[in-house]
Amino acid sequence: MVGGGSGGHITPVVAIIEEIWKIKPRARIEFWTDRKFYKNVTKTTSGMGPSLSIRKISAGKLRRYTNFTFVMYLQHFDIVLGNIIDVFKIIAGFIQSFFRLIHLKPDVIFLKGGYVCLPVGLVARLLRIPYVIHDSDTVPGLTNRILAKHAVKIATGMPLEYYRYPSDKAEWTGIPTSAEFHPVTVKRQKALKRDLGFSADDLLTVVTGGSLGAQHINETIREILPELLKFTGILLVAGRERYPEMLDLKKHEVWEKGKLKSNFRMIEFSAEMSKLFGAADLVVSRAGASTMTELAAMQKAVIMVPNHKLPGKHQVKNAEAYAQAKAAIIVEDDRMVDQPGLLLSAIKKLAKNKDIRDEMAAKLRNFTKGDAAERLAKIIISAAGGR
Repeated sequence: MVGGGSGGHITPVVAIIEEIWKIKPRARIEFWTDRKFYKNVTKTTSGMGPSLSIRKISAGKLRRYTNFTFVMYLQHFDIVLGNIIDVFKIIAGFIQSFFRLIHLKPDVIFLKGGYVCLPVGLVARLLRIPYVIHDSDTVPGLTNRILAKHAVKIATGMPLEYYRYPSDKAEWTGIPTSAEFHPVTVKRQKALKRDLGFSADDLLTVVTGGSLGAQHINETIREILPELLKFTGILLVAGRERYPEMLDLKKHEVWEKGKLKSNFRMIEFSAEMSKLFGAADLVVSRAGASTMTELAAMQKAVIMVPNHKLPGKHQVKNAEAYAQAKAAIIVEDDRMVDQPGLLLSAIKKLAKNKDIRDEMAAKLRNFTKGDAAERLAKIIISAAGGR
């Protein structure tokens, strides 16, 4: 199992591992990830048992930005240098993968997508080891486009109409989510709010930019926080990389004798996002496919702030698919930076109308496939020859 480069590539893999063990309890599995997400993977998989090994793999990415011209790349030497360095990381990952796979002789490899999968997939092709790939986003990433031709099976998170994969080996499975992502009762939601320190009866908005954090979302919350706190509690997941630059907001987080006395709290990240989402009445999030699927599984009202700078604008296209179905609301990232009031207005609109929140959440729920992890587990086992 290979996944990383994004937190959204980790939780689906964990869900699939759990399903594989239900079918093949004695299966020995290795989870390979990049150095940046190694700690995240070890935390997420803690307690899963000795049959699972976590290993780092060298990986590099090609930094591409949709709004950059060739001249702009030349003006940003740090980006060019980063790409040059990462070419050597990819080569190192290829060499690592070659010797590891010769030694392990795995029956099958599952590649969740993202740059960490590229060297492993290329070596798998060279050694003729069967592999399965999965695309969460409506726009296939560069790695999957490269590896798709020789994949035994291609699984997709969205309907096949969004992709150009061969119909004979592509299958819409949905995006796997762990069993902990499910709708919660009102009683359970209130208990989760209390566990986080908030009042059980007050509205709670959870804001997250992912495990690493989203600078624009964080900065916008900083701008509008005083107004937000007039009508909703705020739990800000600032992200591991962005948390230090947001510490000034801690002045709004007031504790007294171990109890939260304010209606604001900021954390770096949580390995138990299902509890945070479960407590929320409303969520502000990026439009990453895995996160949106988790929120859909929990039937939550969502305001999406898609990252428009990612290659292929895949988050923007993800968001458009949800918005067209009236299953979530979009606030455009670049407009929000100049007009923080756009996010404030969107939150206020949903905060004041429970009927709209419930209607959106029900429509978002329709995007999930509850058996995605099971279906992928069976596909992987089949690709391994049923071993």
